[in-house]
Amino acid sequence: MKLRDALGFGDPGALKAAGDRQSHELLLAELARLRPGDAVLSEEGRDDPVRLTADRVWIIDPLDGTREFGEDGRSDWAVHVALWSQGELVAGAVSLPAAGSVYSTAGPLPVAPEAGDPIRIAASRTRPPAFFAGLCEHLGAVEVPMGSAGAKIIAVVSGAVDAYVHAGGQYEWDSAAPVAVARKAGLHTSRIDGSPLTYNRAVPALPDLLVCRPELADRILGYLQAASTES
Repeated sequence: MKLRDALGFGDPGALKAAGDRQSHELLLAELARLRPGDAVLSEEGRDDPVRLTADRVWIIDPLDGTREFGEDGRSDWAVHVALWSQGELVAGAVSLPAAGSVYSTAGPLPVAPEAGDPIRIAASRTRPPAFFAGLCEHLGAVEVPMGSAGAKIIAVVSGAVDAYVHAGGQYEWDSAAPVAVARKAGLHTSRIDGSPLTYNRAVPALPDLLVCRPELADRILGYLQAASTES
């Protein structure tokens, strides 16, 4: 936030690059100081294969929603920090600095009300999935365009939306921390074919996911399976 104030929005490219770099360097320095024996997978860092044999791996996205970070007035960007250990996400925190909030597996999480009427589904501002319009029509749902993947998943946690569905490309750091928080909050998390989301793999691409209220999971996955079969 101080960097945004200092640099302003006259050169969004420079602001975004500086934000990515500063957050990455801060997080790596703190992890090296506090947990020097742990491995790290960061969007902004070199992928060290030592993580594949490590007992503990921090999966971080220093600035998720870089586009939104570089736009004046937008708060839908985030910082992700997750801890993977022995095959599972065991902790996670998502900071929304412009909103002044942090959602963490270590603290109390809101109990969201039942799904809205109409159902609200978060999707990418710039690249919603090809099936998205059909899914909304099938459910009688409305689209809620948002930036960062972390902001969208936290919107499900907070009850601002009922679901977030994505296809078309992401990486483990895009979802690890918010998925850990969503699981702690009792939400459904999976790939769009219903298979589990798994982390700390040799190739960290994780191109699609669904995070939603549990009572919506079967309806959404059923539609996506039928759409995939038809196509």
